[in-house]
Amino acid sequence: MSDSNASVTARDYRETVFLPETDFPMRAGLPKAEPEMLKKWEEADLYHAVRKARQAAGAPLFVLHDGPPYANGNIHIGHALNKILKDFVVRSKFLTGHDVDYVPGWDCHGLPIEWKIEEEFRAKGRKKDEVPAAEFRKACREYAAKWIESQREEFKRLGVLGEWQNRYATMDFTTEAKVTAEFHKFLMSGQLYRGSKPVMWSPVERTALADAEIEYHPHVSPTIWVKFPIQAGDWGDASEAYEHLHGASVVIWTTTPWTIPANRAVSFNPKVAYFVYEVTDVKSEEDLGFAPWVKVGDKLVVAEKLAESVLLAANAKSWKQVVDVPAEVLSGLRLSHPLAALDAGYGFDVPMLAGDHVTDDAGTGFVHTAPGHGADDYLVWLKSGRSLDSIPDTVDPDGAYYPHVPLFAGLKVLETEGKKAGKFGDANPTVMNKLIEAGNLLARGRVEHSYPHSWRSKAPVIFRNTPQWFIRMDGDDSLRDKAMAAIADTAFYPDQGRNRIGGMVETRPDWLISRQRNWGTPLAMFVDKKTGEPLKDEAVNERIIKYITDGGADAWFTRPDADFLGNGHNPDDYEKVTDILDVWFDSGCTHAFTIEDRADSHWPADLYLEGSDQHRGWFQSSLLESCGTRGRAPYNAVLTHGFVLDENGEKMSKSKGNTTAPQDVAKESGVEILRLWVAFADYSEDLRIGKQIIQTTVDAYRKLRNTIRYLLGAIHGFTEAEAVDYADMPSLERYILNEVYTLDAKVRAAYEVYDFAAVVRPVADFCIQTLSALYFDIRKDSLYCDAPSSLKRRACRAVMNILFERLTLWLAPILTFTCEEAWLSYGASRGNDKANLFRVLEDVPTEWHNLAEHDRWQKIETVLSVVTAALEEKRRDKVIGSALEAAPVVHIADGATWEAMQGIDAAEVFRTSQATLSLDPAPADSFKLEGLAMIAVVFARAEGRKCARSWRILPEVGSDPRYPDLSLRDAEAVAAYDETHAG
Repeated sequence: MSDSNASVTARDYRETVFLPETDFPMRAGLPKAEPEMLKKWEEADLYHAVRKARQAAGAPLFVLHDGPPYANGNIHIGHALNKILKDFVVRSKFLTGHDVDYVPGWDCHGLPIEWKIEEEFRAKGRKKDEVPAAEFRKACREYAAKWIESQREEFKRLGVLGEWQNRYATMDFTTEAKVTAEFHKFLMSGQLYRGSKPVMWSPVERTALADAEIEYHPHVSPTIWVKFPIQAGDWGDASEAYEHLHGASVVIWTTTPWTIPANRAVSFNPKVAYFVYEVTDVKSEEDLGFAPWVKVGDKLVVAEKLAESVLLAANAKSWKQVVDVPAEVLSGLRLSHPLAALDAGYGFDVPMLAGDHVTDDAGTGFVHTAPGHGADDYLVWLKSGRSLDSIPDTVDPDGAYYPHVPLFAGLKVLETEGKKAGKFGDANPTVMNKLIEAGNLLARGRVEHSYPHSWRSKAPVIFRNTPQWFIRMDGDDSLRDKAMAAIADTAFYPDQGRNRIGGMVETRPDWLISRQRNWGTPLAMFVDKKTGEPLKDEAVNERIIKYITDGGADAWFTRPDADFLGNGHNPDDYEKVTDILDVWFDSGCTHAFTIEDRADSHWPADLYLEGSDQHRGWFQSSLLESCGTRGRAPYNAVLTHGFVLDENGEKMSKSKGNTTAPQDVAKESGVEILRLWVAFADYSEDLRIGKQIIQTTVDAYRKLRNTIRYLLGAIHGFTEAEAVDYADMPSLERYILNEVYTLDAKVRAAYEVYDFAAVVRPVADFCIQTLSALYFDIRKDSLYCDAPSSLKRRACRAVMNILFERLTLWLAPILTFTCEEAWLSYGASRGNDKANLFRVLEDVPTEWHNLAEHDRWQKIETVLSVVTAALEEKRRDKVIGSALEAAPVVHIADGATWEAMQGIDAAEVFRTSQATLSLDPAPADSFKLEGLAMIAVVFARAEGRKCARSWRILPEVGSDPRYPDLSLRDAEAVAAYDETHAG
């Protein structure tokens, strides 16, 4: 080789290769970059700037109404899921050209804060009763305000956009006034009433609870079978029944022994078959270790279907069925209370009452009826014609028997203080001992069952008869009917939410709205002492609203009654109601003070979005409040998500050490990873998270980021002058644009129904499979080595520019930080520093829809898969090191596939230096894939020299004397480069 040739071949061509060039880093550094970006957004007031731009353009308005989290403690992963989903909605609606109203809010009243403040005062040596109410409420307000500020910053760290400076809170004075005004609407419409009935009562919290505040947990309760001796009856002609009922007992079964002192009746079902059974033999004391309470000769009345289980529980060995007891006989019986022998206070008659709630599925077929401690008991008692006054009060607000209760005065049903708080007290065992003493305990045991607990304190609750305020569900202009109609008119995501809330509303009792606590919005009204009726006077209501607007709920408790009543009413004639409203009523009114009557919002909201537990909570209370005051739901659509579990599917618990804190993920990996985790998940079900899941999400993020980075580098310096008309584009580019057209439609449809996984999953698949594995790989040679004037290279860069623009739009609501970073990097060289959020997802040109190219490339990819497998086999066998060493001969026996390959540079598609397509029959030893017999590959080595620039092996290398170590294509490209870089 001559010296001159040596000097040419020694040239380093790397500077002439058009490698991707970008300042967009491979490593995201999200924990550091995200807070910096958030600061820029806040300084630019991004949310309001975009809203202003959309309003100026006449964009349609979308209202997402925020369900308020409780202002107590740092946010957890469930909060993060909820707020990130909401941000996906906000940003996706901005993306599709809407103006979006989203006002974050907080729920501030209620027991959790009261407890915290009680603890703080106890730590200072002051009991709650020693703290003035105004001072206590002030401490609650300050506590909530502190946590609102803390949570607000944590939510903003998640990248969530909204009206953060104009947030709502249920403790704001104007809010408390508005909630009171909503309450007055129920008062004035006659939907409000005071009733004395059994309600769920929490002795630990010392207040009534609504259904939405109850959750059920497994609980072990004592069970008892109790005899109610038959003392007399209206026998009629039933002489046989009289003979066998004389001296017999009706047997009941209950899991609440403590309610026996409150018993006033025994219920039966006329449709159930009942018999008298006589015990003929019992287990011995030697066998049992104790003397059984059942005796030979005992006559017991139970349901036929349950007789065996009852008698076995009583330790009877044998018995005989004596006579059936018809309903008309049962209804005429008078029983003795099982404790009557011990105290005259129980010496009243116990009637038998017919009730449909009685079954023979379990127990004895009879129901012990304590009308002050059970909803069914209460209803069957009143239905029998008995009065409310006849229902005894047996248990006080602290869960102890009142002093007037015979035998059990002062005993605790539930402990409310100390380490035993929330545990059952001495009432159950003491009642059982007294029943033994009276000779009327037949048997006892223990059962694990689902028992109601307070969702806040986690302590068991009891049914307790108390006077409370209710909103009527039925009657004239039925609230239930309105709510059911509204549910039918509402869109649910997922749709099964409709059945869930519908089933709850259809069967729910009247809405209990009064609570016996301090921290909350009052039932601000007066009751006439003579009539017991609430005062309905609009002038009084207006004064109440004015004072609460000026001084908050405290005004109701601190100002004289005369300030509210005015001159028209004598304060001595009225009782001021000091109960507070159910916090669900508070939050159920948020639509009224957050979106209604605001110029830049509208009512009803387009969407409510919360966890699936809110079908019985906020979704339902908002529905009932709005239907009761406005006749329809305050929302057009409801979206629900599941709960977050650890990666093993177990509930998170600090004691288990299996929690994942969003703050930790933000510090270690970045919020973007949390956002991507939410997007990938099927949020309609429970979600899982943990270290391995986070790492998997990080890996998925890197692939998406690298795709965006590659595109940014590939289109460095691109301008529209370089673009190519669609008609002039090569087949591959037209195929890619068809895929963009199809994917764009999927993305739009998915965002429309809030299916974010149906956005990110197909986009990720497109990036990995269609772009990285196919398009980028095929066009890499052209992109790096073709001359800038090359039509193929220009078309490639034009399509890559489109891809970049679309990806940073499609993914913007999800990977908001990354897409913003990429867009600003893209815009920096183009004089555009406007945030990505201002962009709108415009329609793609219809000419991109090209099914012919799609079908063509499906066939080409089939050929490619066989060639790739054939070359991989040679690479494994060390025959070649790179596909560029190959020149495969591809035999195609299918006419349609052959046609698809025409006009295609097969070597470029296969990533080989050379390739030959043939219609000749394939040799017997050619490579084939199972199921693709029409394509066969014969391996051959590429012939020629290796191009020093593109590394392709071609016979033409050296043909251009100016560049004897380059292919002709590369020589022309370098010549053009040298010309533009001369001097």
